[in-house]
Amino acid sequence: MQRTEKVLQLRGLQGRSVRIVREHYLRPDVPCRSALCQAACPRDGKLLSDDVTHYVVPDWKIVQDYLEILEFPELKGIIFMQTACQAVQHQRGRRQYNKLRNLVKDARHDCILFANEFQQYCYLPRERGESMEKWQTRSIYNAAVWYYNHCLGQLPVVMVTEDEDAIREYGGETEGVFVISFKNYLDNFWPDLKAVHELYDSIRQSRRERECESQENKGKEYPEHLPMEVLEAGIKSGRYIQGVLNVNKHRAQMEAFVRLQGASGKETDLQSDILIHGTKARNRAIHGDVVAVELLPQHEWKGRTASLCENDTEEKAPGDTSSEPMPTGRVVGIIQKNWRDYVVTFPSKEESQSQGKNAQKILVTPWDYRIPKIRISTQQAEALQDCRVIVRIDSWESTSVYPNGHFVRVLGRIGDLEGETAVILVENSISVAPFSEAQMCEMPSSTSENPWKVNPEEELKRIDLRNTHLIFSIDPKGCEDVDDALSIRTLANGNLELGVHIADVTHFVAVNSYTDIEARARATTYYLADRRYDMLPSILSADLCSLLSRVERYAVSVMWELDKNSYEILRVWYNRTIIQSSYKLVYEVAQGLLDGDLSVVDDILELKELDERTRQQKLEELVWAIGKLTDVARRVRAKRDRCGALELEGVEIRVQLDDKKNIHDLIPKQPLEVHETVAECMILANHWVAKMIWENFPHHALLRQHPPPRQEFFSELRECASAKGFSIDTRSNKALADSLSKADDPLDPTVNKLLRSMATQAMSNALYFSTGSCPEEEFHHYGLALDKYTHFTSPIRRYADIVVHRLLMAATLKDTKVDVTVNLFSNKALEELCRHINNRNRAAQHAQKQSTELFQCMYFKDKVSETDERCTADGVVYSIRTNGVLVFVPRYGIKGAAYLKNKEGLVISCQSDGSCVWKPGSLQRFQNRITSTTVAGESVTLSLFDHITVKVCVQSSRCHPDTIKLEIISNIPYKNTATELYQKNIHIMKADLVKEVTRSAEEAQLAQEKNRVEVIQEEYQEYCQTKGVSLYQLLEEIRDLALLDVSTGN
Repeated sequence: MQRTEKVLQLRGLQGRSVRIVREHYLRPDVPCRSALCQAACPRDGKLLSDDVTHYVVPDWKIVQDYLEILEFPELKGIIFMQTACQAVQHQRGRRQYNKLRNLVKDARHDCILFANEFQQYCYLPRERGESMEKWQTRSIYNAAVWYYNHCLGQLPVVMVTEDEDAIREYGGETEGVFVISFKNYLDNFWPDLKAVHELYDSIRQSRRERECESQENKGKEYPEHLPMEVLEAGIKSGRYIQGVLNVNKHRAQMEAFVRLQGASGKETDLQSDILIHGTKARNRAIHGDVVAVELLPQHEWKGRTASLCENDTEEKAPGDTSSEPMPTGRVVGIIQKNWRDYVVTFPSKEESQSQGKNAQKILVTPWDYRIPKIRISTQQAEALQDCRVIVRIDSWESTSVYPNGHFVRVLGRIGDLEGETAVILVENSISVAPFSEAQMCEMPSSTSENPWKVNPEEELKRIDLRNTHLIFSIDPKGCEDVDDALSIRTLANGNLELGVHIADVTHFVAVNSYTDIEARARATTYYLADRRYDMLPSILSADLCSLLSRVERYAVSVMWELDKNSYEILRVWYNRTIIQSSYKLVYEVAQGLLDGDLSVVDDILELKELDERTRQQKLEELVWAIGKLTDVARRVRAKRDRCGALELEGVEIRVQLDDKKNIHDLIPKQPLEVHETVAECMILANHWVAKMIWENFPHHALLRQHPPPRQEFFSELRECASAKGFSIDTRSNKALADSLSKADDPLDPTVNKLLRSMATQAMSNALYFSTGSCPEEEFHHYGLALDKYTHFTSPIRRYADIVVHRLLMAATLKDTKVDVTVNLFSNKALEELCRHINNRNRAAQHAQKQSTELFQCMYFKDKVSETDERCTADGVVYSIRTNGVLVFVPRYGIKGAAYLKNKEGLVISCQSDGSCVWKPGSLQRFQNRITSTTVAGESVTLSLFDHITVKVCVQSSRCHPDTIKLEIISNIPYKNTATELYQKNIHIMKADLVKEVTRSAEEAQLAQEKNRVEVIQEEYQEYCQTKGVSLYQLLEEIRDLALLDVSTGN
């Protein structure tokens, strides 16, 4: 190994340039990663294919400007030099650099990273007076020559660059190493790749225009951004505030908010978001950017707009009224641009003609309301008028009203289901490419002729539960990826043994294997309304790691011994096991058995082939197990309730498709007590695993925290509750849970349901974190009322659970001589991984919500709203605005705006039969009600929690997603058979059961009743009714998936 020095020029926080000399070590054995290598380089990991005609080495500038072309899988044999990668990292930021890193790791792409700056015979020190750009090009060329010679000239190496001087200087210098322009390379080597050439032309044209624009002396449309060193110093001193720009999608031209980030808010004593009013104050920042904000003087502060609005396009909306003034500011600089791929629509034929017949510069409209129009250059505008198209933003100069970008590719036709689904995936940066051949080669073999079997050697390492435990799973209908199974049995000493058994995914997914890297990148399985995109290949997710009935499977089991009377936990153990699930039950069947409805037995396939006597015996065992599990779950839930666990509310909508994939109906998911039984068992397992991994790895365990909500988010909840005479105490989770339980109107169960959904929306998001980056007092999970919590129970569909499984298994082996930390993440690496997983989880939630909204719109779009009864429904007023109300429609789980004043200025008036018409008049808003008065003196008042009749229709948009629109057609409740049935199903007195079980648990602890089992059976007889779902995951997922608020939020 050879030691040398490397000089770096770094810039400090105050902007001073600092010269740093660092040690730099060179070695001759840096692996080349080529399958052609005959020099005994290490061959582990990804290798360049030998099935190519040449290797291609892109110059640093090509990697920076044309990376999306290099992402085409047809381009193979690409060698990214370390020098080029570092240029991207330092000059293009983290987002572009991560994109490059992911490309290099992706087994589907034939490319590698070569560490040329550590290779003893490749490294070139920078010469005195040599520019950084010239040195980078010289280093990459020298590495290309070394690589050609290292592979003994078996394949030519082509270096592609845009530097004409480099082409002239190096073009004929070394035989077998060609230096040519990127366009020349594409024209000669890939003449038939039309998409590549179109993308190259698009990027090239965009760059030319950007260069020309910067040379023209135009007037400024926006002030210049402050230099980074000024921003950093200002944030440190407290003059500027750092945060993420969040544009209000319903008032995208007028309202954006900056959520405080990091330590910047400490200096300002701000307790709320900062309002950025108007696009000028936004100063070219785009939704999602990390920005620096300067607060305006207090007399210039403005308030949020209090009126309902359709997505506005004007900077000013006449007649708007604002709420109380709030901190208001302007963007002075962008700290990190979070630009991504954007789906856009080209202008219609009429709009194109207004821009001129031969215009090449086109303003395209993004699908996302929060993104400004983007100017691109293309000659395909007319051909692409009916398509959804991907573009990327290149720049936004201070002299330009709009950002500049370039065309990337076509997604599909407007309104086509596959095209609109592709839009949702792109908008959420979700990649769902098929699993690569390299990943599939890592999978075990299992066919109908030769099914997978338990390995005898592995069998010796595991505890065998196949013949000793009655194990079964309870899942939704059609579920293929069965992560978890349950068991409960009576021990010889009379105590109970409860077991939660989770698929042992980590046995099949080795650390840093291709499958592991891909699962880490996806981070989660993506569930859309009509499909799912798996995190793992289907042979694992739907077969070998799915705990199906009657097959042997590897599992990781958590087992508790419970006191036979009080169900208190006496001991717990964790281990790798072999199980064989006896039953794969669906929720409805399990609930039927719990309720004593034996008609569901015919739906249990595992019992059909048995004789009557055996069948009856097996059925009794199963019924006892489900009943006992439910008893235990009630007691566990009661204990959490005493600590302040929240019972929140939401409606999960299931899209029911017919055989031809047409939408048959939208079905609200009916809450069942077995949902809560399963959820409580999973929460218990997650909690105990969290404690175990934290105790063993206190500085790098992956846990899940749920911070307390900000108190200002509860203001609307408190106002609504006061309208019904209820008081909501939000000082703690316990106080909130108790006051929500008391806020129950026996005449209208929807009141409590809406209040709980409002509490849900006020919650902050639960997040994964590394225990080494957070003090222990912040570990707490607010919603579940647990001091430590993690995710362990779904490793098939969540990568966080895979990490936790590895931590748990390492913890169980800690007392052995095995080095248990070798495959674990450091605190810093785990912190970065948690950020990525949290980001992907948000994307999954948004994608599922948008997919459900898409299907809702498709369902109602086919209906004639004036005549189809399915378009008329009962709605409940839950918020008052200056020009209308927000309405919740329980039948479809929809929340939306209903206007009391239309665009013509007419107000709503109700006739004697309750039907509504539009008449001239005015509106007057009060805190809990709004009154519409016509010029003739007729008036109608709508108050919070009033039931009204609404018509559900679809507001179509060519450029944006369709949205649900609600129209008030009567101020009296709507009643039909379906509505009454649904109201009956949701009218569930959960509070009574929870209170009774809590009371019973407390009595048990005090009195230690000897006949507790009989008492529990009596309680079951009294309270065996359908309970509302616990929805603990509401805090993490359902809030964004089910409460489809189409009128508010930013």
